[in-house]
Amino acid sequence: MTKEHDAAALIPLWLLIFLQAGISASSLIVEIVAGRMIAPYVGMSLYTWTSIIAVVLAGFSVGHWWGGRIASLGTERALRITGWTMIAAACTTAGATLVLRAFAGPVVEAFTHPLAAITTLSALAFFLPSLFAGVPAPILTVAAMRGRVRSEQALSAMFAAGATGAIAGTLLAGFLFVPWIGSVKTLLVITMVYVIAALICFRLGRVPPRGYVVLTSGIGAAFAIGFWALGLPSVCDRESSYYCIRTVALSDNADNPVNLMVVDHLAHGISAREEPRVMFTEHAAMLDALPRMRMGRTDFTSFHIGGGTYSVPRAWADRGISDIVIAEIDPVVTEVAVEHFWFDPTTAAVLHRDARVALRMSNQQFDVIVGDAFTDIAAPEHLVTQEFIELVSNRLSPDGVYAMNLIDNVDRLDALAAVVVTLRDVFPSVEVWTAAGPPQAGERRVFVLLASATDSAVSTVEARTPELTRFQVLNNEFIDTVLRQTNAQILTDDHAPLAYLMGFDPAVD
Repeated sequence: MTKEHDAAALIPLWLLIFLQAGISASSLIVEIVAGRMIAPYVGMSLYTWTSIIAVVLAGFSVGHWWGGRIASLGTERALRITGWTMIAAACTTAGATLVLRAFAGPVVEAFTHPLAAITTLSALAFFLPSLFAGVPAPILTVAAMRGRVRSEQALSAMFAAGATGAIAGTLLAGFLFVPWIGSVKTLLVITMVYVIAALICFRLGRVPPRGYVVLTSGIGAAFAIGFWALGLPSVCDRESSYYCIRTVALSDNADNPVNLMVVDHLAHGISAREEPRVMFTEHAAMLDALPRMRMGRTDFTSFHIGGGTYSVPRAWADRGISDIVIAEIDPVVTEVAVEHFWFDPTTAAVLHRDARVALRMSNQQFDVIVGDAFTDIAAPEHLVTQEFIELVSNRLSPDGVYAMNLIDNVDRLDALAAVVVTLRDVFPSVEVWTAAGPPQAGERRVFVLLASATDSAVSTVEARTPELTRFQVLNNEFIDTVLRQTNAQILTDDHAPLAYLMGFDPAVD
């Protein structure tokens, strides 16, 4: 046994396991936080998570390769180098917030392709933290195996520690850190963990006294960067487990304030305090006017998928419509709607759970079901499938109507076609409504689909947006042509590629 092996054998295995688990947990926390931090700039979608995971795994891969080369050196030297990589991980993790603030605007402006913008931002902010965090794993594993009689057991223990740490990090990020202290403070906590890991590695690697001068400077830099990021104004007014939420005042009129809710990067809804019946967006105007047109009365029951600013439920309550049930998954959104968008929670039954779950658990039949969960390039695909539409049909009264909003590029209409053909598989009548007037090339147009047993008695309606706007139903011949041209397929729980069908439009703000 060499002197180097003797030195390695003196390192307690439990300490190496502890380091492995702690670093692995921290790196997974950073990965989860990355999605939360990027969302305010480019939204949260399948593309966002795909890009983040790919970038983080690429960083881990390069780090593991580099760490394997370092591990071939003597144990003490390898541990000293590991300490320096942990200082680098601390600095780059603490600086991820600054990188996003500095480059998000230029990147979004430079790339019209949202996937390119998402990937570039992910790489700029989180590749280096992942790379440096990936270095220790092979080094610590080799150190655990060297000089031990049962090196195979040490190997398995280190692999298990890495996996256990990753699981713990995922759970801690989602259930503890992000909901309790927010993304920026979470990164500062991880910076502290990496600094502690660096100190342990330096102690085990017996760093010479002169190295502590540089070490102190590195630690100071990491914390300086972290507290700099912490001192920046928050991107979010409220950060929930689901969204980054901001409220923007659109009016200087103190007698009638008008507020805009921004969820992640998307303008989600607008409300005026003194004019609850006025809708400020086309989709809200249609979701308000079309079901009322179909009912022709005020004593109907309704179930709303998504709350947001609660504009439509608030308007309906003001009109005397009572029996309103709303499924809004994020309770913080509801709190913001009450505080800044003048929603009275006593006028409706609010369920803070997934709409599909809430609708499945309900035994009530509704006259109107409103689907207002469609966003930008992200859409809850489990709320557009054949199985969900069948559930909606089962919860509607015989003369009830299902109204849902949808956004699509007028040059393709692939997403619209897929949703229409899925609705037609369940409902005898499916109408597509939109603002009157010809579309512009490349326009992302807002549609509202009405599904029921019978067609509407009228083909046009007018509503305030806040200007008086006319909406019309598209004729069936046009819709049939679109379905043939797109070769639309029914969306199912097994296969609902709605994000793909919506394409890669320039949807980042």
